[in-house]
Amino acid sequence: MQERQKNRALYFQELATTSKKYFIPYISKHKEIKPDMHILEIGCGDGGNLLPFSELGCRIIGVDMAGSRIKDAIRFFQEQNRPGTFIASDIFKLKELEHQFDIIICHDVLEHIENKGLFLSNLRRYVKEDGIVFMSFPAWQMPFGGHQQICKSKVLSHLPFIHLLPNFLYKSILKAGGEDAPCMKELFDIKKTRTSIELFEKLAKKENITISDRQLYFINPHYETKFGLRPRKLSNIIGKVPYIRNYFTTSCFYILRF
Repeated sequence: MQERQKNRALYFQELATTSKKYFIPYISKHKEIKPDMHILEIGCGDGGNLLPFSELGCRIIGVDMAGSRIKDAIRFFQEQNRPGTFIASDIFKLKELEHQFDIIICHDVLEHIENKGLFLSNLRRYVKEDGIVFMSFPAWQMPFGGHQQICKSKVLSHLPFIHLLPNFLYKSILKAGGEDAPCMKELFDIKKTRTSIELFEKLAKKENITISDRQLYFINPHYETKFGLRPRKLSNIIGKVPYIRNYFTTSCFYILRF
């Protein structure tokens, strides 16, 4: 397992840095971020993405199904002396939050969801009439699209493309690397719910969601914080080639309107 997967405080700070430097400028091109705006992050984890929004005076709410992550988020925000509300729940059970949000953030969440169409459709219940959704996810076929960085084995956590192997071979490699049952289940859940650019855009169209903007990255902006790599947008030429582009896209940024 890579160090940042174990050191949650480090992971929190890395996400906060990326959010401030890249997410906020990208979102701001489509909607000016003002104090007292209502911001929701679905699948907020430890809450790092929301810290810069709180620092700008926004009213932030983070929702995640993992209670342990919500506890971390509450603690980290208290340590930063920043206000924020964090809830351990399935967002779609929180009807009291419907139609409240100017901006909804879904960062690296969609690839974990099995019924993506229903998820995308339900987002409209939580955004204001003039609100937007910032959606980002790694293309499934990219080197670490299977999230193998969560593996406890240092070798496997740094091994690209193994998630594209046939299930029986992938399982054998994970077992040989000493991965436990919970880790393997999570990896195979992601493999089952794989998300490509083409699948996402097809689902958005089916659900009558407008894609206001799309930016594909060859080098994920978050890699600057994690690895010191300068972000690079995907070549327009490759970006226009369906399916092939997934192998070269480490992150997909979208602005959605309903």
